[in-house]
Amino acid sequence: MVSLEKITHLASQSKFDTLGENSFFEPQVDIGKAKRLGYGIKRDRFSSKYTFSGKDPIDQKDEISKACVYHAWGQNGRRVSLFKTLFTNSCHHQCNYCTNASNCTNRSKKISYTPGELARTTMKLYREKYIEGLFLSSGAGRDQEVIMEKMIESANLLRNKYNFRGYIHLKVLPGTSLDHIKQAAEPADRLSINIETTSPIYMDEICPTKDYKNDIISRQRYIKNILKYRNLPGGQTTQLIVGGTDESDREIFDSIRYEYKKLDMRRVYYSSFHPIGGTAYEKREAQPLWREHRLYQMDWLYRIYNLDEKEIGHAFGDEGYLANTDPKTTIARETFDSPIDPNHASYRELVRIPGIGPKSASRIVIMRKREKIIKREQLRSLGAVVNRARPFIKLNGWCDSTLDRWMK
Repeated sequence: MVSLEKITHLASQSKFDTLGENSFFEPQVDIGKAKRLGYGIKRDRFSSKYTFSGKDPIDQKDEISKACVYHAWGQNGRRVSLFKTLFTNSCHHQCNYCTNASNCTNRSKKISYTPGELARTTMKLYREKYIEGLFLSSGAGRDQEVIMEKMIESANLLRNKYNFRGYIHLKVLPGTSLDHIKQAAEPADRLSINIETTSPIYMDEICPTKDYKNDIISRQRYIKNILKYRNLPGGQTTQLIVGGTDESDREIFDSIRYEYKKLDMRRVYYSSFHPIGGTAYEKREAQPLWREHRLYQMDWLYRIYNLDEKEIGHAFGDEGYLANTDPKTTIARETFDSPIDPNHASYRELVRIPGIGPKSASRIVIMRKREKIIKREQLRSLGAVVNRARPFIKLNGWCDSTLDRWMK
């Protein structure tokens, strides 16, 4: 006779198994595991602006939300909630900044999801409207190909078995084979592999177990080639750690320019270095957040405003670093010979004026066909930030008379 106690015990051990192809068991979210695997990926960016908190302000006491849900904002200002997690925190790499590194004296106990567990946990969060998608990365473990296979299996379970229609961002592990990258592109909306730094020399310093050219750059080329025939809505992205080594802002910019031009990168994200206890870099100086912010502004000027390399070069100091001032204003002071009349300026000239962006420049071009722009209020109504633009524009023959217009 089988005891009720035995049945209960054995049933509890099979909580992540299914009874058939169409069955689905929604487990309770393992809060402890979600927190530990979520913390291990905390500094990995998927948006230039994001937070780690509850679904809404009223849900701050919700433990599931605190443990699992990250909020990101798109360029259109829309907030997206994602389940952001590592598949496993086990990693053989020796990244000097990372708590999961094999040389970290403080590393957490090794834990991992199974593909089925991760898929079911994601679906529970999705069905209960905590999240709209999954951001999945992982430590490399002892065999990165095996880990990558399990990550792909998790994504395929979501898409093919559970009919998951949310967003999936899969991180490609350094050194992953071309075949596995092709497989990852099938269920994913976006693929990425972090470049981390700007050159092989700096990579040897920050993580001696990774080969910069072979493990990372060549894998980015794989993804670029796959994108020629596989439509990934989110394309390919990457991330740099700002100040993890002694690279200058100019070196970072030159590196990301290569990423955009040669590897068709959709976005590059920046994360200011902050030391963590137990890592090899625990005593290294933290980088100010403004440095990360200024690099995002430079990225925007290059990618959205289409400033050329010569123009952008004016923003860097003699040693290749940015100052904590608006780089667009710095560039304007160096490149404008005199104030610009918005009634006659080309679109390209307008977007180079501080306080005027692509949208407001387009509106100015349309408006001046109907009426002459003679007042600041007209520019303000078109979306221009007049206080920033004022020193660089001329309206109705008049311009700002302050002496510091072109002073740095």
